[in-house]
Amino acid sequence: MTIHTRKDSSSQQNEEIIKKLKTRFEKNMHRHQNIQWTNVQAKLEADSQKLQILSEMERTGGEPDVVGYDKNTNEYIFYDCSEESPKGRRNTCYDQEGQESRKSGKPQNNAVDMAAAMGIEILTEEQYRELQKLGNFDTKTSSWINTPVEIRKLGGAIFGDYRYGNVFIY
Repeated sequence: MTIHTRKDSSSQQNEEIIKKLKTRFEKNMHRHQNIQWTNVQAKLEADSQKLQILSEMERTGGEPDVVGYDKNTNEYIFYDCSEESPKGRRNTCYDQEGQESRKSGKPQNNAVDMAAAMGIEILTEEQYRELQKLGNFDTKTSSWINTPVEIRKLGGAIFGDYRYGNVFIY
């Protein structure tokens, strides 16, 4: 009986996330022109792991939405399209090294580990700029960007935001 209940709970959770994603998809058609929701839904229904990842993004305050399709992998591309960095993902260091190097006011989390725990990747600078073409994101917050190894070796990490009508990468 417990297994049956879990299955029902999982099915219900999948239905709920699909409903949220469909609503967001239909509300923001400019993000995914030439992509049909029925195709996206069919792919999602066939991959419960992807649905779990999207549910976790949603649970942590994100707003995952389809932004493209990769013909090589036959996969739909989702970005977190929340207008600002979700509250549960703010005030973090870039990675564990950055977190450990803080002498005071150490954040409890870091972006790299949080992304890995959710099963997602931090956007590259190119992807972040693509995201900004779809709307005005991070007008009051900033988001960590996947930092090249060369920069990280020097102790730096990059982030981006949108101010004064422009995308800034620091």
